[in-house]
Amino acid sequence: MLALAACDDSTGPGDRPLPGDLTLQLAPFVSTGLSSPVFLTQPLDDGRIFVVEQPGRIRILKDGVLQTTPFLDLASRVLSGGERGLLSVAFHPQYATNHFFYVYFTPRTNGDIMIERFTTTSNPDVADPASTKLIITAPHSSQSNHNGGLLTFGPDGMLYAALGDGGGTGDPLGNGQNFNSLLGGMLRLDVDNGDPYAIPANNPFVGQANHRGEVWAKGLRNPWRYAFDTNTGLLYIADVGQGEREEVNVVPAGSGGLNYGWNITEGTICYNTSTCDKTGFTDPVLDYDHDTGACSITGGYVYRGTAIEGLQGHYLYSDYCAGFLKSFRYSSGTVVDQKDWGLSAGNVTSFGQDIDGELYITAGNTISKIVKG
Repeated sequence: MLALAACDDSTGPGDRPLPGDLTLQLAPFVSTGLSSPVFLTQPLDDGRIFVVEQPGRIRILKDGVLQTTPFLDLASRVLSGGERGLLSVAFHPQYATNHFFYVYFTPRTNGDIMIERFTTTSNPDVADPASTKLIITAPHSSQSNHNGGLLTFGPDGMLYAALGDGGGTGDPLGNGQNFNSLLGGMLRLDVDNGDPYAIPANNPFVGQANHRGEVWAKGLRNPWRYAFDTNTGLLYIADVGQGEREEVNVVPAGSGGLNYGWNITEGTICYNTSTCDKTGFTDPVLDYDHDTGACSITGGYVYRGTAIEGLQGHYLYSDYCAGFLKSFRYSSGTVVDQKDWGLSAGNVTSFGQDIDGELYITAGNTISKIVKG
């Protein structure tokens, strides 16, 4: 394992147990006008929130009003449906000056995973679709599921992408433990150097035979959503399980070379066998079974807003099938303060975070804001 972080503090300033009287509710934020929103983000403090629609468009909410003209329309290029589509957007840390942003999608041509860069025009509300630059692609045409989907810049300024295992049941292609494959892993790219990127010299597998240098971590099945908590320097990865367990992994953001075990393990248990050798694997800090109607974890964020006093430092997550809203706090290497908020959020596809650290939920064709009850 390559450790770039000095330590795992795991508790941020002001992080405390939940107040006993705290309640949450889901306030309608966008009720009409969207088509299958799957991601929300706010790169600048300028009143604009960007929403990714799975069919291939990025929309703008300006001061709470959904704009008619899309920021970017890739619908003619995107293969959408099921787990495919336009799945996320990541704005460059210097977006205000270089106007670069990156998208993660499955193209109509073959359903592979594709990451491209685009540039905004002189009109900040409209991107130039002709400015496309291919960053990286991974073959994924044989199965339609397990595409991963999140693209984000880490606190180190590198571009991270988490890819599913290639689809099918039980990782039939063996990508989870194949270090020569980008699938079933998290990538870390330096898009400020090289063309179209450079492999960071401190990536864990650089120069190793039969290992892709872009790979930061392996052993993931379908890490649909993950999040960096810059207050604590931790990375939270919610990995969708097969038929038994859903999991959340929490590790120092600078810990490269970790293996999360799939398809040898599923959550904390052995997959498809009664015993297995877990040597060298990193276990999740939390996993849960499917007994209560759960089927697919939707990872969220550690709350870092100010509107909900007492929620700071607590990680919120949901499940596409169960529709609950739950949270926990990670402290000194242990999950504490687990909480079911007693809310039904529907088929939750994603969480979103605005520039103030307030959180949102996308479900169906709507977006809700998590507010104090």
